[in-house]
Amino acid sequence: MTTRAYLDHNATAPVRPEAAAAVMRALSLVGNPSSVHGEGRRAHALIEEARADVARLVGAKPAEVIFTSGGTEAANLAIHSAVAALGVERLIVSAIEHDCIRASAAASGLPVDILPVLSNGVADLTALGALLAKPGKALVALMLANNETGIIQPVGGASALAHEAGAVLLSDTIQAAGRISIDVKALGADMVLLSAHKIGGPQGVGALVLREGLAFDPLIRGGGQEKRRRAGTENVAGIAGFGAAARLALGDEALMPELARLRDKLESALRAVAPDVVVFGAEVQRLPNTSLFAASGLVSETLIVALDLDGLAVSAGSACSSGKVARSHVLAAMGVADDLAGSAIRVSLGAGNTDADTEKLVAGWSRFVARARDKVQHTKVSAIPSAFAEVEH
Repeated sequence: MTTRAYLDHNATAPVRPEAAAAVMRALSLVGNPSSVHGEGRRAHALIEEARADVARLVGAKPAEVIFTSGGTEAANLAIHSAVAALGVERLIVSAIEHDCIRASAAASGLPVDILPVLSNGVADLTALGALLAKPGKALVALMLANNETGIIQPVGGASALAHEAGAVLLSDTIQAAGRISIDVKALGADMVLLSAHKIGGPQGVGALVLREGLAFDPLIRGGGQEKRRRAGTENVAGIAGFGAAARLALGDEALMPELARLRDKLESALRAVAPDVVVFGAEVQRLPNTSLFAASGLVSETLIVALDLDGLAVSAGSACSSGKVARSHVLAAMGVADDLAGSAIRVSLGAGNTDADTEKLVAGWSRFVARARDKVQHTKVSAIPSAFAEVEH
C-alpha cells in the first residue's frame, strides 16, 4: 500500500489528538449549557474555558469571542452586523478575499468596491486610500494571510487608513492563526474571523471576534445564547475541541522555522527540475508553510489527480468549491495569465511533514512535468513532415 503524504493543511489540518479527546469528553457530558443545574453549568464552563483559549490565540478578550458554525458563518455575521448595526453604506473588499467574504458582500445589497493587489499579491494601500475617500461609511475586508499564496497582507496599515476615514475593518485571520503571531489590537481590526479546523480542531466550528464596544446585530435569532449574539444551542463538543486546538496552536510558531526550511527546500528542488517554475509571492512575506507554484504547459486538475494516485494530497488553491478545480481569482487579481494560473499547485505544510514528504512531491511532480513536456515536443516533431508536405504541394 502506498504511504500517503498529506500536504494540504491550509484546506484542513489533521485533528490534534488533544482536540479529539476534548470533543469526546464533552460528548460524555449531559446538560444544556443554558440550563442552571449542575449538568448545565458544567457544559457552560467548557464553553467559557474554550472561549478564553480562542481569545488568547489572537490577543482578544474572551467576551469578544462569538462562537459560530465556522468561518463562513462568521463572515456572513460580520458583514450583516456591520450593515445593520454600524450603519455601513458600502463595502471595500480586497480582490483576494475568500469566497465567504466575496459572496456575503455581493449578497449585502450594498455597493462593493474591489481593493486591488499589486502584482506581488500585496494589497494596494494607495488604492485603498482613494477608495476610502469616496462618500459613505465603509467596511474594509482585508485578510491577514491569503489561503492560496500565503502572502501576508498589510492589515495594520489598512486599519489605520480605515479608521482615519471613519470606516471599520474586518480581517479574515483563519489561515494566519497558529502560523504567525496575531494581536487584534495591534492590527487594529474591528472584527476577526477564525476557524477551528485550520488549526487542528474539529470541522464545523469557528468564531467571530468582535471589538469590545462595537455595536452588533445578530444574524441568527432565537434564544439568548452567546450573549444574544448568536442564537441556538451551542456546539459544546465542537467548541471544546476548538479551545483545545487554540491552546496548542499558541505553541505552533516554534514549528514554523522547520516548515519554512521544508518549503524553501521544496521550491529549490522544483526550480532545479523546471527553471521556469513560478513561485507566487516568493519575493514578499508569506506564511512559512505555504507554497503556490506553477509551470506552463501543465493542467492543475490532471496534476492533482496524478499526484493523488502517487499518494500525495495537494490542492490548486481554495478547497471550498465542491471539489472543483477552477481558475484562481487570487492569481487573476495578481495579473497572472490564465495558462500559467491553470497549472498552479498549492502545497501547505504542517506538523508531521518531513523531508521525505517534499521529496516525494518533487519526484511525482517531476515525472508529470517530464511526460507533459515530452508529449509537447513529440507533437511538434511529428508535425514537421506534414508541414513540409503541404509546402511541397
